[in-house]
Amino acid sequence: MSGDPRLTGHLAAAFTIFIWGITFVSTKILLDVFAPIEILVLRFVIGYIALTLVYPRRMGLCSRTEEMLMMAAGLCGVTLYFLLENIALTYTYASNVGVIISIAPFFTAILAHFFLAGEKLRLNFFIGFLAAIMGIFLISFNGIMVLQLNPIGDLLALLAAGVWAVYSVLTRKISGLGYHTIQTTRRIFFYGILFMLPVLLFFDVNWSLKPLAQPVYLFNLLFLGLLASALCFVTWSLAVKRLGATKTTVYIYLVPVITVATSVLVLQERLTGLAVLGIMLTLLGLVISERQVAPGGKYDCRTNRKDQLKLRTSRHEFITKTNKLSAHRHDL
Repeated sequence: MSGDPRLTGHLAAAFTIFIWGITFVSTKILLDVFAPIEILVLRFVIGYIALTLVYPRRMGLCSRTEEMLMMAAGLCGVTLYFLLENIALTYTYASNVGVIISIAPFFTAILAHFFLAGEKLRLNFFIGFLAAIMGIFLISFNGIMVLQLNPIGDLLALLAAGVWAVYSVLTRKISGLGYHTIQTTRRIFFYGILFMLPVLLFFDVNWSLKPLAQPVYLFNLLFLGLLASALCFVTWSLAVKRLGATKTTVYIYLVPVITVATSVLVLQERLTGLAVLGIMLTLLGLVISERQVAPGGKYDCRTNRKDQLKLRTSRHEFITKTNKLSAHRHDL
């Protein structure tokens, strides 16, 4: 893609989170007629088929290390994350899950600091994290003054945040292997579906597709399969490749904001002062976390432009010196 790679990454991350921000509604609707594992298998099978049709070129077998990376990504980003999140929604409140899942950027930053080159922890990330979490808390528990804990569901949501952090780090490593993003995403889906099959033995599933005769269930399943899975996993991988695991995962802060906006516009819910304050804090946290930090520790949004200017200056000096050397040799 042409243009500024970082801008492309930010746009891809924002688009992905916008779609994922409204998937909770679709999942809740489908949970009325399907088990969590049924939703997972169906949406990712649809996603796998869609990616195959869009880019049918086969990937072939990779090295053992590369295959292990994609197997681990399929296990964490497809099987475990969505299974844990969907089951958590059956045990605890959606507000609890929303806040706990938003801790994923913190876990990602810790893992990226130790396992990814060039993604060291910065003070601005922690300041932004605290601001965003405060905002998300105000949004999620707006009107509920007492936080109601549900140990099983909340623990499952916390585990989901952890495995998503692992997935983000893995996709960063996979992005450097040189394969097409759709090919690697399709391979990740394949392993994710493969790891779901043994899980089916522990759940009561009937695989009845009769509910899909009703447009509302068919539409929501296609939405999860085509947009939230096939397209968004590709755009998320693109964002991680362009921005890095930490900066991309920070966009998860926007999920509650999008959920509130959708509720106001679609469900005609009332937007309260607490929710507005929460949105402002969340957006502030995102901006602080995404800002460039100069070597001296001061914020500098123009770091990239300065680096580009230095690079152009260095190239100019190199060309000038080369021309002078050529002229000197010619004189000799």
